[in-house]
Amino acid sequence: MLELSILGFLAEEPLHGYELKERIKALTGHVRPVSDGALYPAITRLVGAGKLDERSEPGASAAPRRTLSLTTLGREDLLERLRHPKQAEITDQVRFNTVLAFLRHLPDRHEQAAVLRRRLEFLETPTSFFYDAGAPVSAEETGDLFRQGMLRVARATGRAEREWLTEAVERLERPG
Repeated sequence: MLELSILGFLAEEPLHGYELKERIKALTGHVRPVSDGALYPAITRLVGAGKLDERSEPGASAAPRRTLSLTTLGREDLLERLRHPKQAEITDQVRFNTVLAFLRHLPDRHEQAAVLRRRLEFLETPTSFFYDAGAPVSAEETGDLFRQGMLRVARATGRAEREWLTEAVERLERPG
């Protein structure tokens, strides 16, 4: 997901490493913070693979700053990742939000809708945080106030997301 975030933000405009880190942190930082020890090796891998271009320019003080931009190969990789997200990028809320943050870069509305349909199908499968003999436990079935809260909030959030996904898919599949 870190590489997807890097490619996605750089598809919008060239950025310095620090600016890129701040944008990624704003997107996922409260849930999955990004460290320099993860970010800069990922940038180095993407530069080495020809997916990012890097140039130095004078910094505000004495140190030069690296400006990163997306190459044609990087844009192709971004589009491929958006067309075919891994299953964990559909089922995990934070990962799906990262895909959603950049899905507008995918130029084909039907391909965008296909990704949203995958998420919708996942959300329509009965699930729970808790199970009894393999069956999902609902908020009404648990006697624990706190688990009931978790389950009720998840149900309301899931309902709202399913409604939005349904509307978005319909809009994307409309002619014109």
